[in-house]
Amino acid sequence: MRTTTDHAINQRSSGRGGRTPEDAGTGTSPGRGTGPGLAGIAANVLRRVPGPLIGLIAVMIALSIMSPYFLTWRNLSNVITQNADIGIMGVGAALVILIGGIDLSVGSTLALSLMTSAWLYRSAGVPFELCVVLGLTVGAAVGFINGVLSTYGRIQPFVATLATMSAAAGLALYLTNGNPINGFPEWYLAITSNDILGIPLEGIIMVATFLIAAYWLRFRPSGRALYAIGGNAEVARLSGLNVTRIKIGVYVVAGFLAALAGVIVGSRLDSAQPTAGTADLLNVIAVVVIGGASLSGGSGGMLNTFIGLLIIGVLNNGMSLLNVSPNLQPVVIGIAIIVAVLTDRASRSRQGA
Repeated sequence: MRTTTDHAINQRSSGRGGRTPEDAGTGTSPGRGTGPGLAGIAANVLRRVPGPLIGLIAVMIALSIMSPYFLTWRNLSNVITQNADIGIMGVGAALVILIGGIDLSVGSTLALSLMTSAWLYRSAGVPFELCVVLGLTVGAAVGFINGVLSTYGRIQPFVATLATMSAAAGLALYLTNGNPINGFPEWYLAITSNDILGIPLEGIIMVATFLIAAYWLRFRPSGRALYAIGGNAEVARLSGLNVTRIKIGVYVVAGFLAALAGVIVGSRLDSAQPTAGTADLLNVIAVVVIGGASLSGGSGGMLNTFIGLLIIGVLNNGMSLLNVSPNLQPVVIGIAIIVAVLTDRASRSRQGA
């Protein structure tokens, strides 16, 4: 049974059937020792390039031509720091989408966890270190509720997380009657004001989050099981996987990461806003979709999600440099989603050819 399960998971995680690198590398020549030639090598390399990466390179080339300030270290560093919170939430959203679910509550979870930490610190006099831990716990608790509702409650994840989104947003406003809380300890503000070897600390936290998630998905059986569950939950259950427990765990991780993103936002602003993060839902979902993840589950990965984050970050940054109206920026993001999906579909077709 274990061998069958591992085989099924490997088949699912490999995603595109039994085409091996060796198969792809023996290219276009019929094999008389002459090799595939430069055209064949170039075609093989092109097939292996992820579609989102092609889109990212195209956007960066265009923006570097249109703005002389784009390709500077300071500006590129800003792209990372300004999107660290979205990237961290994107990791959780990608994991949820991998199992065939969706989490609409990430932004509200960020706001509730941040306001809980700030309210405990300012109104109840709790040490701020403990407040941060309790805020992260609140985020994980919201994720746990999402997981229970969508598994034991048998409520569609869209509906369940829509309900918790509304409830969390309301609680975030209720805690302080809609008022922000300012003034946090210096160590907390240092999270987004310090750097290591010129790299912002919040960027390092975000990249570390991506790397940990990528390692888990690639090398841990419980991580690889997510692909099997997203592909067919019933088959995964019959193969011996505890689908319910894994799904709840994924939602808990997503809630925890939303709360961690709230720590970044609170440190960056030196303020806890009850509406913080609620406008980031579109960007979080866009990061995952542009990264090539399938909303039906079973397909996606952290590398492409990170590339999707860079595309969103670069687009927003480039439009600001070019003085594009903020009202038009969501329109451009929407077009980018469509273009990215079409590009990724074409890339998959090339790889399957």
